[in-house]
Amino acid sequence: MIHPSYSDLMAVANTGVEPGEQPVVQSRYSIVLATAKRARQIVKGSEPLVDDIAGKKPLSIAVEELYEGKIKIVGDE
Repeated sequence: MIHPSYSDLMAVANTGVEPGEQPVVQSRYSIVLATAKRARQIVKGSEPLVDDIAGKKPLSIAVEELYEGKIKIVGDE
């Protein structure tokens, strides 16, 4: 099982959305795109925003950053 789950990541990404507003993240696809983009940034040399990265792959680091609220997914608007 993947931890955190997609639903956990979607809940974190949509924190701060007012009732009645459209959520920033509406699908797993958005989570995948955002974490893949951040993982590519880490591979290219961006400094990870979380501690304890020893032995972790860039995608795992990106997922952890999103889950801890260190990065945000921004809508198109």
